[in-house]
Formats: sequence, structure tokens, C-alpha cells
Amino acid sequence: LAGAEAALYFNSGYAANTGLFSCIPKPDDLVFSDSANHASIIDGIRLSGARKVIFPHLDLNFLEDELRRTASGREQKFIAVESVFSMDGDRAPLSALLELAERHGAELIVDEAHATGVMGPQGRGLIAEAGAMRRVLAVVHTCGKALASVGAFVLCSNVLKQYLINHARPFIFSTALPPYVAAQTSAAVR
Repeated sequence: LAGAEAALYFNSGYAANTGLFSCIPKPDDLVFSDSANHASIIDGIRLSGARKVIFPHLDLNFLEDELRRTASGREQKFIAVESVFSMDGDRAPLSALLELAERHGAELIVDEAHATGVMGPQGRGLIAEAGAMRRVLAVVHTCGKALASVGAFVLCSNVLKQYLINHARPFIFSTALPPYVAAQTSAAVR
């Protein structure tokens, strides 16, 4: 889906985001999070212990000022957004966010929960529409909305997938979904 090298299936969107955000950023890292991000992103960032900067909703000028201001060169920087925000349905300006991330040495992580199945080519989301899968660290797609299924998957590199398998506690310490869910989700994706 969307040209990713690998995918890892979690039992919910909440588990996917908390798993991803709790184990990727480290305490010395910085996460720039949109003020309208879903609770699962917020909770994952909190669990990571990373320093966070909450920027006003879609305020890229504020975000760029903070990216510039907080740069020490020692930490990894991450930008966390939803492609389509659940509260108002606004779309993140992904091209501008990708440019900002690349200019300031940050990794972009995008939650596509509200775009999966309804936006982009064949419903593959706005990152696929932008042809930007190789330019982001990870993309989260949920299966519980337009796909009428259960669970969520993180699209990423194979290296990141292996890291998540070994470090994402919501993946490691949860019960896997039954096989019929994979068949249902696969049919919905087709």
C-alpha cells in the first residue's frame, strides 16, 4: 500500500500510534506535534519521554520558527501530523511539511486515519497522492473507519518495522487479531 517497503499490523490505531511514538523518539529528542493531533499521538509522545513542542494547528510559520530556535544539533527531530484532522477535517499541507522537515533535518510521521480508503489514488491516502512515501519516516493507516475492519498498520522501512517488532510495547504485549480480520481487511483494501 502506498509504495512502502514494509508494514506492521497493530490491533488498533491507538496501539499503532502509541507504539510508534513511544519507542522511536528518545528522551533527548524533540517532537513537534500539531495541537489538533489525536490522543493516541499525544499519549505516545508522552510515553517516549521526548521533549515536545506543540505548535498551533497547521501554523507552519510557528513550526519553522520552533524548528530553527530549538536546533542544537544533538537531538533527532520529528514532526507529527494527521493528513486529515479528525476534529475539523482540515488537510495538512504535506508538501510544505515535507520541505520544512527536510530543510531542518526532521523526520515526518503522518497519521492517515481519516484519509485511508477515501483519499488519494485508490484510497491510499494523501502521502500516496503526494508520491512521498519514501520521504516520510512512517505513515499510520487505520482499518476501523473506511475499511470497516479492525486494527491499523504502520507503513515504514523494513529496518523500522524490525525495530517496532522488538520495541513497540503495544505490539509486543497485545493479543494478535484473529486471521479472519486479515482476510476482511485485505478484501477491503482490494
